[in-house]
Amino acid sequence: MYEQERKDLVEKLRQKGIKNERVLDAILNVERHLFVPDVMKPNAYKDVALPIGYNQTISQPYTVALMTELLNPQVGDKILEIGTGSGYQAAILYYLGAKVFTIERNINLYNRVLKLFDELQLRIAVRCADGTIGWEEFAPFDRIIVTAGGPEVPVRLKKQLAINGTLVMPVGDRKSQVLKVMKKLSENEFHSSEIPYFAFVPLIGLEGWQEK
Repeated sequence: MYEQERKDLVEKLRQKGIKNERVLDAILNVERHLFVPDVMKPNAYKDVALPIGYNQTISQPYTVALMTELLNPQVGDKILEIGTGSGYQAAILYYLGAKVFTIERNINLYNRVLKLFDELQLRIAVRCADGTIGWEEFAPFDRIIVTAGGPEVPVRLKKQLAINGTLVMPVGDRKSQVLKVMKKLSENEFHSSEIPYFAFVPLIGLEGWQEK
């Protein structure tokens, strides 16, 4: 179902500059329509963000592909995702062979995604908690991906990143962010780069934005 639409989407992402063939293969094979509300299924393979309820969205496929490419997950990597949302990004990482740990603060989305992962037989660890404090019990992580925009990268997440690990997170104000890519060189030293012009839902939590 929607096979041609997925092929067309992959071609569009390739034209927009996504080069990692493993990432494109994941986009081709992970069925995005399973992660959106029924009313949104006809739009599942358009390159746009879609609402999933509770003021949250499933990210634009280009954004998912770009963040995954920047993260560069390898088979067996232990990856922490902050902001499970629809579960689509976690499913992409799982398809790429990672051990995925994901945190969602909204109990309704958490319950929905638990059921969906069970139905799809995705062995992904899910927790309902404040993502800005990370998941200490399973640290350090080879990769950390944050799918909501915060004022800065939470200190706890930087601590929970393994040496030589990569963290990708949108950082800025509530309306627009840059995509920050951080490589951990030592316990207190990071190499950072930025890609401008992104807009994510706000990262709410102890080390993020406070709820209005």
